[in-house]
Amino acid sequence: MPLSAGTKLGPYEVFSAIGAGGMGEVYKARDTRLDRTVAIKVLPTHLANRSELRERFEREAKTIASLSHPHICTLYDTGHQDDIDFLVMEYIEGETLAQRLQKGSLPIQQVLQYAIEISDALDKAHRKGITHRDLKPGNIMLTKSGTKLLDFGLAKLKQEAAPATPDSQLPTMNDPLTAQGTIVGTLQYMAPEQVEGKEVDARTDIFAFGAVVYEMATGKRAFEGKSHASVMAKILESDPPPMSSLQPMTPAALDRVVKKCLRKDQDDRWQNARDVTDELKWIAEGNVPASAPPAIPMPRTRLLRRWALVAGLACLVVVGVALRILMRTPTTVMRPVARLLMTLPANDRLRLAATEPVALSPDGSRLVYVANRGGINQLFVRAIDSFDAKPIPGTEGAFGAFFSPDGQSIGFVAGSKLNKVSLSGGAPLSLANVLGDRGASWGPDDTIIFTPTTNVGLFRVPAAGGTPKPLTVPDRKAGEYGHLWPQFLPGGKAVLFTIWSGVGGIDRAQIGLLSLETVKQKVLIEGGTYARYVPSGHIVYARAGGLLAVPFDLQRLEVTGAPVSILEGVGMDPSFGSAYFSFSSDGSLAYVAGGLSGADSTLVWVDRKGAAQPLPVPPRGYDSPRLSPDGQRLAVGINGTSPGLWIYDLERGTLTKLIDAGVINPYPIWTPDGKRVTFKAPVGDPFNLYSMPADGSGSPERLTTDENIKWPGSWSPDGRVLAFIEQGPTAVPGIQVVKLDGDRKPQPFSQTPTSKVGGVISPDGKWIAYESTESGRAEVYLQPFPIPGGKWEISTDGGTEPVWNRNGRELFYRGGNRMMAVDVVTQPTFTAGKPRLVFEGRYVARTGGSPANYDVSPDGQRFLMIKGSEETPATQINIVQNWFEELKQKVPTGKK
Repeated sequence: MPLSAGTKLGPYEVFSAIGAGGMGEVYKARDTRLDRTVAIKVLPTHLANRSELRERFEREAKTIASLSHPHICTLYDTGHQDDIDFLVMEYIEGETLAQRLQKGSLPIQQVLQYAIEISDALDKAHRKGITHRDLKPGNIMLTKSGTKLLDFGLAKLKQEAAPATPDSQLPTMNDPLTAQGTIVGTLQYMAPEQVEGKEVDARTDIFAFGAVVYEMATGKRAFEGKSHASVMAKILESDPPPMSSLQPMTPAALDRVVKKCLRKDQDDRWQNARDVTDELKWIAEGNVPASAPPAIPMPRTRLLRRWALVAGLACLVVVGVALRILMRTPTTVMRPVARLLMTLPANDRLRLAATEPVALSPDGSRLVYVANRGGINQLFVRAIDSFDAKPIPGTEGAFGAFFSPDGQSIGFVAGSKLNKVSLSGGAPLSLANVLGDRGASWGPDDTIIFTPTTNVGLFRVPAAGGTPKPLTVPDRKAGEYGHLWPQFLPGGKAVLFTIWSGVGGIDRAQIGLLSLETVKQKVLIEGGTYARYVPSGHIVYARAGGLLAVPFDLQRLEVTGAPVSILEGVGMDPSFGSAYFSFSSDGSLAYVAGGLSGADSTLVWVDRKGAAQPLPVPPRGYDSPRLSPDGQRLAVGINGTSPGLWIYDLERGTLTKLIDAGVINPYPIWTPDGKRVTFKAPVGDPFNLYSMPADGSGSPERLTTDENIKWPGSWSPDGRVLAFIEQGPTAVPGIQVVKLDGDRKPQPFSQTPTSKVGGVISPDGKWIAYESTESGRAEVYLQPFPIPGGKWEISTDGGTEPVWNRNGRELFYRGGNRMMAVDVVTQPTFTAGKPRLVFEGRYVARTGGSPANYDVSPDGQRFLMIKGSEETPATQINIVQNWFEELKQKVPTGKK
């Protein structure tokens, strides 16, 4: 959370925020010991847990501390308090060079002054073995006394430099921040070696310096384009126009200095910043006129030689043009592969797990991603050639994203609906009921094929709206559980999809193909998920946290080669088989790094003040914890290794498996007497609800009998009625109940057009709480039970996951990252108080139609929450431009 005014970090008192970036926030503060104003740079807690970012932050401190120069920001102090790492630096008043350049170019004398100061500061850094790697106008402050070079957060230290630093403190050769193939910096000021991910040195900074001086003198960037790819192409292949062509008063010698800074080959540039500084000082001292000297008549012989030279050059130009025309065929030009790292704004993080977090537009110009901001999931769109990401209105609560074929609209899931929205504006349109994001694809015939929930086949609905129609039905006899993650093939006559058995892990899934002309399906690949056809002539799919590719004949609809591993460390959800990558038709790849996710969460007690205390259990994929009525035991689902339903004895500290559950979370609840546990999804029947003794002494007893997927809600206090939610082909929207002392036939408690989640019966058995999107967003409601009556909206600003205080006088729910509470009085008449904040914190929320992902202690004073792993928070997206060129080299296409 941002630091508020008055916060103290050691002897420093925070005044106000100055700014924020990918590596932290900066605050204006006062040093109470020396009574001076300082700037404090804070590394947020969620970044401090990432070893490579913490190392980068510490590196910045060591880097600045080793530098003493009038034009480099001075480091005063470092500190660590309350899990916060911070740097204390001099407070600089002024504006950045980037802000000044918004007004246009600078006068030549000012350009020379600033350029000399910056190059002299770089020379100081380089002599200490430090390469800045991110020199740009935004990292240069303009003050009354001149310039100040900022932000050494991306600086690279040479191992042979800075002998005063012990070898043990220097970065190793496999440092992820400096490893070959990694791009670090800001694109418009990158040298060619940075764009290509090669080794960098002081000459890399000299290139960026040349780009900065060019922009100061002309008001134009040296390398501009409509996309990242075009900018990179210019950096690698083109020279900018001479500065004198844009600013006629530019000294020719300054033009020459900058031109040499911007040479493509490192060996052709100035080899050190000291020489650059000397040249600039010589120009500033007036040794060169501002414009070229008047022409002097040439001797006749020189004039003839000049004309001969001109004629020869003209011939060369003609020949060059002819060769360019002859060579202008796509097959003779291989565009360079370039890798970029896109970082989300501070405090945003990607929404992962059983969803599709990123989507590239067909032309590769825009990226849409699902991010959590302030506890709310929403779609954001960002042009590839821009640094600004804009939220898409009307997509609050969104999961997944997929583009229309023309790239002008986005499909997504929110509020138990499949929706679409135009990127040019307008309200979203709901197309069909769904339970969660299990994949969708927009075809060239303007229809959408999607999977509404996990245990069904593919459905098709017009993109303009209409009635969804089934396309496939999982073959239960063949062990098929669901058909997920569809993708239209080019031409719209066939669809790729994942065939899932529901047991044994997603790596046992199959890649299937459905012909829309013959309505026949076949298996293409054994052992894989989330298949995508790419125009290079391949099918790319996910397995075990990596991507594989096979050649594919689009005409014959057949695989024509063996699979080849092409990329490791791509994020995946092991539960339902989604993979976090997307392609564009122009050859770009976007992906979220990671691997198999969801296996490193922890269980924690959180009190009403927000203080957290971890339980002594190993990190695992915990889900839906439920405390027994006496608060002594915990029933919890565990995903990942040895998945199933487990019982944890809080007093003895033992964790015992009650039953296997495949890869389907069991979502347990206790019976009122605490003797039995009710759950879903044992191996062999992942659709119905079961009950068995909590001590494992008996066999599971089936409570329901149809093939709609179900989530247990709660038992009535007398243990006679079970409330639950279901989703599927024949499911009735709303809450269902089954009476165990009757015919056990489920009956609808309340039927509504809008899906509901929860169904939590009050301790006195007279009320039921649930979550519904009938108002247009998720809110918590109360209704009389067992006979439905009027309903009351309990939450006022969005709400999910209701849970009763066991005294029956308080109802809890979640509003994003906030735990909220409402006082409830039911006798003699019903009244509900105003929602109030209990505590705030990032804890794992429930997904799909599952019940609340937390529970409350019997005394109502503590909350059992799930804390997700923050070792690698999902805040970055990898972009690979022209990746198909690399793919074709790794996996040549061919026939069997």
